[in-house]
Amino acid sequence: MNMKMRHAIMGVVLTLALISVVGPHGVAAQTDTDSRGADHVSGERIFAQHCAGCHGPEGKGDGYRMLGPDPANLTKPSTMQKSDVALLETIHEGKPNMPSWKLRLSEEDSRAVLAYIRTLAK
Repeated sequence: MNMKMRHAIMGVVLTLALISVVGPHGVAAQTDTDSRGADHVSGERIFAQHCAGCHGPEGKGDGYRMLGPDPANLTKPSTMQKSDVALLETIHEGKPNMPSWKLRLSEEDSRAVLAYIRTLAK
């Protein structure tokens, strides 16, 4: 086997290895366990800074109602039963009475907020 062929094969192997770790779209592969391993301590800080104004300091939906009707009570079983993917989508895309946070929060920050939200009902 000549050197060019070895380099080509190694390139393919490395590319396939990278895709298996990072995913075909260049982002870490995501599962429905996106809140696991995220830093809920930094999530609490981010929540206090960006979310508590509407959702309240304990996430009970008792903050300011400046954007419309009752902000979501994040401690309700109906919220806790939602998948991580669904909650991350809400954080990223917003709702009619909630702004989108995808341009303000990084993926890591969004996951940290989600990890913190998961601790609220406990």
